[in-house]
Amino acid sequence: MPREFSRSRRVGEQIRRTLARLIHDEVKDPGVGMVTLTAVEVSQDLAHARVFFTALADDEVAQRASEAALQRAAGFLRRELGREVKLRVTPELQFAYDRSVEHGRRLTALIDNAVAGGAHGDDESGT
Repeated sequence: MPREFSRSRRVGEQIRRTLARLIHDEVKDPGVGMVTLTAVEVSQDLAHARVFFTALADDEVAQRASEAALQRAAGFLRRELGREVKLRVTPELQFAYDRSVEHGRRLTALIDNAVAGGAHGDDESGT
């Protein structure tokens, strides 16, 4: 019977928590901005980690600036991660903007518009 949580998922979650703290407390680059780490996907051999984040700023330029600043800090973050999380190999970090939150907001807005439009349509047909 397979485990409920694979080792790579558990390691990914530990990496996410540690990186979130490091970015908040240790990274001094103002280009990072206000970011939230949403998920970390770790390869089976734990050699690579893709770190997904969202940014407080909604514009594309600020998101790209945050991603570039995180990539610049990747070496520092990897070194500090290696000191705090005891793994045989500290994974290479690659940062990617998580568009799922943005996509969810768009879907919610569409649903709200459809419901509001349906409520108006029902009122008009009933009179």
